[in-house]
Amino acid sequence: MSDIHGNLEALNAVLAAAEPYDVLWNLGDVVGYGGSPNEVVALMRAKAQVNVRGNHDRVCCGLTSAVGFNPVARAAAEWTKAELTGENLAWLKAMPQGPVVPEQPDVTCVHGSPLNEDQYILSMRDAWAPLQQAATAITFFGHTHLQGGFSQKEHEWHEVKTHFRTRNAVESWKMLIPEGTRHLINPGSVGQPRDSDWRAAFVVYDLEAREIIYHRVPYDLTAAQGRILMAGLPERLAARLREGR
Repeated sequence: MSDIHGNLEALNAVLAAAEPYDVLWNLGDVVGYGGSPNEVVALMRAKAQVNVRGNHDRVCCGLTSAVGFNPVARAAAEWTKAELTGENLAWLKAMPQGPVVPEQPDVTCVHGSPLNEDQYILSMRDAWAPLQQAATAITFFGHTHLQGGFSQKEHEWHEVKTHFRTRNAVESWKMLIPEGTRHLINPGSVGQPRDSDWRAAFVVYDLEAREIIYHRVPYDLTAAQGRILMAGLPERLAARLREGR
């Protein structure tokens, strides 16, 4: 999972929907934007076996400044930094920079790109070098808040786009991992999707079946919006959750 952004309601929905699972990989941006940073960090500290820091994690714990953020993101980062407990700040500061290689074979976890943790992979042009240079056949990445990915087999390239029938129900969509292919897989954002689908997003990697299962899960949106507004964070952060943008 990736880009939880302090959204406790979305995270709880994803954790419940993902059961049963063997290990949990977190691709970063645990905090920022949402109104429940301590609760979300506590859950990830307890449940995630692999963690990769994101740019919001880095700024919210004080490793780098918020100068490059837009005013809304900067306000959320500053509030989050003041809100986090000392233990949670220390955990965020200790999160490793990607790439991180789990115990599972031929997989890498990053936030933005295996070449640069802050790089946005939005197009085939962006994906070309990371796919060519990745050390493993599968790289899981986040950062864009867009569920999908990119795949390569020899000279054939294509963008992975999920296909869901609704915008309100629990849904999944499977993609096979054929032999001899390379993939950049984006699970989408748990806490702030930007693909016009408000539902929380994540993927399950079934190693035995060689499948990636993309998931979308509805959650208590009103409660998540209420936490943002009660914290005094910009109203835009609450409104965009419903828009999925």
